[in-house]
Amino acid sequence: MSHPIRIAVLDMYNGEPNQGMRCIIDIINRFNQIVTFQIFDVRGKSEFPAINKFDIYISTGGPGNPLEGEGWDLKWYTFIDELWQWNKEQKVKKHMLFICHSFQMACHHFGLATINKRKSTSFGVMTIHKTEAGTNEPILDGLSNPFYAIDSRDYQVVQPKLSIFRKKGAMIIALEKIRNHVEYERAIMGVRFSDEFVGLQFHPEADAMSFVANLRNKEKRDNIIAMKGKTKFRNMLEDLLDEEKIYKTNETIIPNFLRIAINDLLKHRKSISN
Repeated sequence: MSHPIRIAVLDMYNGEPNQGMRCIIDIINRFNQIVTFQIFDVRGKSEFPAINKFDIYISTGGPGNPLEGEGWDLKWYTFIDELWQWNKEQKVKKHMLFICHSFQMACHHFGLATINKRKSTSFGVMTIHKTEAGTNEPILDGLSNPFYAIDSRDYQVVQPKLSIFRKKGAMIIALEKIRNHVEYERAIMGVRFSDEFVGLQFHPEADAMSFVANLRNKEKRDNIIAMKGKTKFRNMLEDLLDEEKIYKTNETIIPNFLRIAINDLLKHRKSISN
């Protein structure tokens, strides 16, 4: 291919070494015959890609409060607005995937919902429920309802402003597990912001084996047992090794996103060249 498809990965991990980035790179490399990629350290070095030089964007998860930043956050919001404006004006569109921390920031930026701190950390293998819109969402195609994903967050997206959703043409595609305690509202776990922008509250990139490998660290293991209890910890290990759960999500969501974005890009490139 004369013009390889270029992916920009916006690193929101604040310079911390992490399995999430390794997993994202692993998935991108499954498409290495037609794509190249570059990582931009957003929070550590305030690095951003030139919009005209990249075709597909992934903004990662990361630690901390999604409503706070040290200047890089304002640049990130400006960058998202420029990308959105590009798609309004240009024939060849740019696709963006927001993961976890980035998803929370995007929901806040577009005014779609409230972001607040959870009563306790959500961590481990969680059931995620597709909404009616989610059953027709192409990036979730191939997953059961509910499906399973790795969740790791202290904050949540709740109280959707449905009038703003309607005005922007956005849709909620996934919700948190049904909670027995009625005083806790179900968090929003996925939003289709536009034809090209989509975001998820959980970690679709997570692979089971790297998560299990993390548990060899006694301190991490003890912390999880203290948080969840021994029974839930054992159940989580079983879920991690079930091929229909985390394996399936890892093999499905980001690959779907990349295939959709690549096909859309190639289709528009072809129509322009004709």
